[in-house]
Amino acid sequence: MGQENFKQMRKAMVVSQLRTTDVSDPRVIAAMSHVAREDFVPAAQRHFAYADRGVQIGEGRTLSPPLATGRLLDVANITTADKVLLIGAASGYTAAVLAQLAGSVVAVEQNAKLAAAAKKNLTDFDNVTIECGNHAEGWAPSAPYSVILLDGLAEQIPQALIDQLTPDGRIVAAIMRDGVSRLALGRTAAGHVGYQYFADCGGCALPGFEEAKSFKF
Repeated sequence: MGQENFKQMRKAMVVSQLRTTDVSDPRVIAAMSHVAREDFVPAAQRHFAYADRGVQIGEGRTLSPPLATGRLLDVANITTADKVLLIGAASGYTAAVLAQLAGSVVAVEQNAKLAAAAKKNLTDFDNVTIECGNHAEGWAPSAPYSVILLDGLAEQIPQALIDQLTPDGRIVAAIMRDGVSRLALGRTAAGHVGYQYFADCGGCALPGFEEAKSFKF
């Protein structure tokens, strides 16, 4: 499939998936219009790169649907003044989009093969750092961050991540609540986060955030 076809698919994604679902920040629209999503998926999956669903990228992981990524970026209101922690670098796509918006990005990936792939895919991005580490632990050496974005569905958000936010920081994620995946914007106050759930949206599970299962008789 030629580059012109992918450009048309990217344009269609913006028009039919983002603009029709309250993704209105012009900087987010521009960033997602610019980054070639097909470059971040395996060759056999490239024709699905802009589909309104997750795309398998290997290692048991799935790239989040463009809609979920776009809506989280839209509410995060990221500017060049922000230092962003991305949890779940995967193949590097969301980090590449964030690089267009933020001053600097630290992207954590706990799968070594995916972390290596992300580093390779992001060679030309001088404001992105890829770190291989446990998702749920974030990346404390570079904290604090004004924004934390979880690129995938989480059942719970550990305090270890909250502790890495600035006092006025914000966190965006898809969180499983009452059996439904809901997009959420959280803001810090006195070391805690209050969440505003703003949309139901299918998400792809992000390893490391599974809620402990209680034993029942």
